[in-house]
This record gives sequence, C-alpha cells and structure tokens, in this order.
Amino acid sequence: MTEKKKKDIPRFYQMYLETMVDKLKKELNYNNVNQVPKVTKIVVSMGVGEAIKDNAILQDAANELSVITGQKPLLIKAKRSVSNFKLREGVQIGCKVTLRSTRMYEFLERLICIGLPRIRDFRGVPANSFDGNGNYSMGIDDQLIFPEVNPDKVKRTQGMNITIVTTAVNDDAGKALLREFGMPFTK
Repeated sequence: MTEKKKKDIPRFYQMYLETMVDKLKKELNYNNVNQVPKVTKIVVSMGVGEAIKDNAILQDAANELSVITGQKPLLIKAKRSVSNFKLREGVQIGCKVTLRSTRMYEFLERLICIGLPRIRDFRGVPANSFDGNGNYSMGIDDQLIFPEVNPDKVKRTQGMNITIVTTAVNDDAGKALLREFGMPFTK
C-alpha cells in the first residue's frame, strides 16, 4: 500500500486490521478471518418531540447532528397520529444519520476517545445494552460532549441515540469487538 493511501485510512480501522483481527480470532476461537466480527454501520438519531410546536428546534438539532457526524441528517416523520401527544401523521419529529466506512470509524474514535470521557460523572457504558445479535445501542443525554459543537451557539441541550451495528453472531462476540476498540463498559 502506498504511503498516501495509508494516511487516508482512519486510525481505528488500521488498528482493527493490524492487531484486532488476529486477537479476536484467537479469543473467539474462530478458524477463518472472515468470521471475526466487524462494525458495519453506526446510526445516530435524535428524537425532537418539541418539533411539533416549533420546527426551528428540529432544524437546530439537525444542524448540530450534521456538525457532529459530518453528514447531512435525514428528517424523520411520524408514522402514525397519537392524540395524547398532539402528534399527527407526517409531522417531522426527529433526524438520523447512518455512517459507514471512513466516517463511521472516525465517529467511533471521537465517541470513545473524546466524547465519552467528557461526560460528567462518567462510570462507563452499560454492558447489557446488546440486542442478542451483537449490535450495541446507547443513549447520550447531551450533544455538548463532542468538541465540534460550539456551546455558545446551542439553544437547548439535546440527547441522541447511537446504535453500533456489527457482523457478530452473538452478544459476546460484539462485546469483545467493542472492548478491543476501547469501549469503556461497566464491570
């Protein structure tokens, strides 16, 4: 591989290829390198319930999500009407971004190395938030943990959901993969 191409590869992906694949293959007792789990995509979403009254709140959340992920978010509409929440079908109530490839690994590195340590009173992420197929979901209460967001321009704090989708066949393999990336699970 040429020197220029090697610089374009995200650090987490390079680390995965050079050290983690062999380590996970031994740890999980796999015979083939292709059995080793890998991250396929990361979905970052924000539900903005106040967008029913003021659409500018949703636009602010979408702009902040765009700054955090480096990709334009998709605006999500309500699928059905709920009278208790004064919600009508088709009203925009959230936004999401699906990250793959280079942006995915760069976001994962910023999340693990920069974002999570900036959470006040952080004791680790829950280790039981897997879905049974090796995919991990977590919630963050404040978008200000990412250094890309300017705190002076934020009108209101907004939480987000992050789902890390892997090729793991079970939760143990997915947990081993994320632990190798440095995900700080609680004991």
